[in-house]
Amino acid sequence: MKIVVAGASGFVGRALVQALGAAGHEVRSLVRRAARAKGEASWDPAAGVLDTAALGEVDAVVNLAGENIAAGRWSVARRERILRSRVEATRTLVLAVSRLNRKPRVFVNASAVGIYGDRGDEVLTEESAMGQGFLPEVCLAWETHAEGAARLGVRTVLLRFGVVLAPDGGALARLLPVFRFCLGGKLGSGRQWMSWVSRDDAIGAVSHVLRDERCVGPVNVVAPEAVTNAAFTTTLGRAVHRPAIFTVPAFALRLGFGRMAVETLLASTRVSPQRLQDTGYVFQHPTLESALRGVG
Repeated sequence: MKIVVAGASGFVGRALVQALGAAGHEVRSLVRRAARAKGEASWDPAAGVLDTAALGEVDAVVNLAGENIAAGRWSVARRERILRSRVEATRTLVLAVSRLNRKPRVFVNASAVGIYGDRGDEVLTEESAMGQGFLPEVCLAWETHAEGAARLGVRTVLLRFGVVLAPDGGALARLLPVFRFCLGGKLGSGRQWMSWVSRDDAIGAVSHVLRDERCVGPVNVVAPEAVTNAAFTTTLGRAVHRPAIFTVPAFALRLGFGRMAVETLLASTRVSPQRLQDTGYVFQHPTLESALRGVG
């Protein structure tokens, strides 16, 4: 397949481009500068600019673009950038698809399990209603713009990612030094559910939905085994051969990170990968122990 990837320089995007290329696909990465290599095309999502001539005939579009939600406290300006970065990128891509004489077979757009909000112990599938808060609103706007591709007759998949784990980036890379210095521990009560997925399976899920035409609409990209925050910290401590005995009080997290802590670090989201399992996806890392093996 010829696949265009937006967000190719990100934590998941870099590994995805490499994996797709290794599998024999022709990959074109969208870059926010002048294209310098054969496998690049320039775009400016803030201005709605993407040269469709540079894309040629495309079989698939994968959109992973969006500002990191965990990069810092959610000021009004940061919340605006988080939302705008996702909406502008998705809108630009859908507009570009609408102008192509030959439409791609599939449009894969990132979203997040944050759309479900803080739901306690409730088990959430793709059929569950959205929650309340900033993240559900961002995800709804993101997915709504992506569904513009579906209205063009393109099979559209909305990948609702959980916390993506790999030792060289994302949340795990930030946690490993803390745990290795014996400073790790649970956040708040530790009873909140965390829906996670290894980066290998995040990439595997993208490859799966590109191929499997049964995958349409929301697809939860999470491991089959959600864990509580307390279980996650205990397992990570065991993986790095260090105790995880500390507790960061909820009030301290709220004081330090504000709304971001409430909707990410302290929110409970217990998500099931129902659609991936129904369409036969086999997880490389179905358990947290397997995902963290070797990080010590």
